[in-house]
Amino acid sequence: MIEDRSPADSVHAWFDRTYLSRGHRYLRPPHAYRIFLELLAPRKRETLLDVACGPAHLLHEAGAYGLVTTGIDFSTVALEMGRRLTPDADLHRADAAALPFPNDTFDYVTCIGALERMPDLARALSEQVRVAKSSARFCFLVRNARTLTWQLLMEGLGLKNKSGHQGAATLSEWILRFERAGFTVQRVVADQWPLMWRERCLRRLGLAPTFTRERRGWLPLTYAREFIFILSHD
Repeated sequence: MIEDRSPADSVHAWFDRTYLSRGHRYLRPPHAYRIFLELLAPRKRETLLDVACGPAHLLHEAGAYGLVTTGIDFSTVALEMGRRLTPDADLHRADAAALPFPNDTFDYVTCIGALERMPDLARALSEQVRVAKSSARFCFLVRNARTLTWQLLMEGLGLKNKSGHQGAATLSEWILRFERAGFTVQRVVADQWPLMWRERCLRRLGLAPTFTRERRGWLPLTYAREFIFILSHD
């Protein structure tokens, strides 16, 4: 008799398979994670926890800021990759819904591209608040459900990855979820990685436009593929 897996077990197994087959290619390169640190503007020697850290790309970049870095992930494959890439980071195998840290530990908490994949989002957010200091700042990257790719392919054609608990929400829905969890939204910007690619292509054409550090898309924010949230907690 085959025992049914819980949603969390299914997600864990999917990520292990994905990292085994695709390795670091599954994610954007480490330097693409600098924008999250730039938006947080951390100070040297402060503490940062990256939830669902994967192979520690963000923690690798955080080393340049002099931060004391910690990461958790449920994929043993990703953690092995992360320890090779970022040996100074303190990495743990753990579930986001049960973080193995004391209350009031971290100055910053990040979760990049993973909240929408968590079966118990409310519990995961509660745990992040618990381990964060009262003055902590949070940075989340989350997927937008109001894009043609999501509406036509994922929802319309049923291509959504159910094994990996792939999900999305609109900008207003994400704001409501965070506010219900007690967060105060300080800033929301479009994901910068696609805009960095656009800038690189324009430079190759010899246009070389001048961009600010925070790049802005051509479409309104509500149609961005993903959102970067900077938050505090009440």
